Amino acid sequence: MAYLAGVEALAEAVETVCSARDAGFRRVNIEILGNKDPFLHAHIWPRYAWEADAMREKPVWLYPASHWSDPAWQLGAQHDDLRAQLAAALREGQAEPGTKKRCSPVLEDR
Repeated sequence: MAYLAGVEALAEAVETVCSARDAGFRRVNIEILGNKDPFLHAHIWPRYAWEADAMREKPVWLYPASHWSDPAWQLGAQHDDLRAQLAAALREGQAEPGTKKRCSPVLEDR
């Protein structure tokens, strides 16, 4: 249960930070997998209204391979501020499980 509480806390931090940073934020997708890697792990994906219509309601892994190798989408120093905001949200307890609206599968338009 601690693992799931940690996933929930991080997902809520992603929702809090990403919705404040981008008016196009719509929801958080949480995937807990263990099929390919020999350990349980989670992917937490913010999803946005500005995603292409063909992709917006599909799993992110269906984006073409070229998307993931494009430097514009790769993790780097340009994300330092985002990482700092997520860490602060977790430290400040803004994203502790049960302290705010739970992540919904679909958020209404903002």
